[in-house]
Amino acid sequence: MPKTAIEKILSSHARKSLQAGQVGICKVDFCFSQDGTTALVIDGVSQLNESLKNPKKYAMFIDHSSPSPNIGVSGVHSRMREFTARNKNVLFDVGCGISHQLVIEEGFAAPGSLILGADSHTSTAGALGAAAFGVGSTDLAVTLLTGKNWFKVPHTYKLVIKGKLPRGVYSKDVILWIIHTLGAHGATYKAVEFTGETIAALSLDARFTITNMTIEFGAKCGLITPDGKVFSYLGKTKKKGYTPYGADKKCSYEKVIEFDVSKLPPYVARPHTVDNGAPIEDVEGIKINQAFLGTCTNGRLDDLRIAATMLKGRRTHPEVKFLIAPASQRVFLEALQRGIIKVFLEAGGLILPPGCGPCVGTHQGVPADGEVVISTANRNFKGRMGNPRSFIYLASPATVTASAIAGRITDPRKYMKK
Repeated sequence: MPKTAIEKILSSHARKSLQAGQVGICKVDFCFSQDGTTALVIDGVSQLNESLKNPKKYAMFIDHSSPSPNIGVSGVHSRMREFTARNKNVLFDVGCGISHQLVIEEGFAAPGSLILGADSHTSTAGALGAAAFGVGSTDLAVTLLTGKNWFKVPHTYKLVIKGKLPRGVYSKDVILWIIHTLGAHGATYKAVEFTGETIAALSLDARFTITNMTIEFGAKCGLITPDGKVFSYLGKTKKKGYTPYGADKKCSYEKVIEFDVSKLPPYVARPHTVDNGAPIEDVEGIKINQAFLGTCTNGRLDDLRIAATMLKGRRTHPEVKFLIAPASQRVFLEALQRGIIKVFLEAGGLILPPGCGPCVGTHQGVPADGEVVISTANRNFKGRMGNPRSFIYLASPATVTASAIAGRITDPRKYMKK
């Protein structure tokens, strides 16, 4: 029987044929957790039997509160280091970067692999054709001890994205528009396959933005069938031993939905939900106090390059705090070598250590009461950046940068060459 991509991947890891709706016990290729979820993972492992099945296939990341903002978090970081010393698993310490970026950079993700992460945005790796699921800390602990877990195979939505992106419009605008159109629960517990000419034309950095945010409309995972861009990237990293999967031509999709981006304007998510989207003209002119460029959604080299191109020769607004956090140390170094960091500093930007930075609201850029932030992050819920009495707008790196220059939410096309 013809299968979708997720049916193929889970079948291969269960070593039996599975269809949507069926349950299988699957071998997991890689697991990870971050400093916001690892304490519960450690507790779970300790309560059961502190003996990891495959220590080198489990990585911990100190990224959410990096460096530590208080004594309590420092204690969690210390526990992570002690656990790693005992169990010989992998640890990425302060300053290495964000888990989702490092999972890709360090070669833990590959086409056809099955990944579990104790973080909502684990689905990022789906841009390489991996089945990557966010799970709870207890589920992860069980997997670490057994090397397996149970999965109910999701039904699949196929999203066909057509058209050439207009000037000033990027993958972040596309995914914000899709989330607004489908709603926050529009694909609950579905696998989402992204396809079409628009997806094919995107860089890998841009594709990661798409798959990163699939959880924001309820999806279990997002997948893009591996193509030449993926294979070229994996060739450079010398990654071997993977099996790419694509959907069969006559497979059964629960829904097929088409989006034409050829006339899409820059798009923004308004407070306090990600699906509260609007075209730029509906929000243009709103005064901002802070702009943030970074996160697992848009802290990659492509994103920094877009912003630096707009900022070169300009200054940010004197009443706006413009914070920039590269997604990893490698991204930071490349941006430094290309002169991108220099542009940010000369424009009045503030460079933060590689990591999640202000996104989670534990430190670094917590807004004051009533302040308005425009951010490249993936969530804008009340209190997301540390203050429930502030207001967060989500947008592309270009829109965030234009707004930082103008001091108000601004159409990025005003600062772009025609």
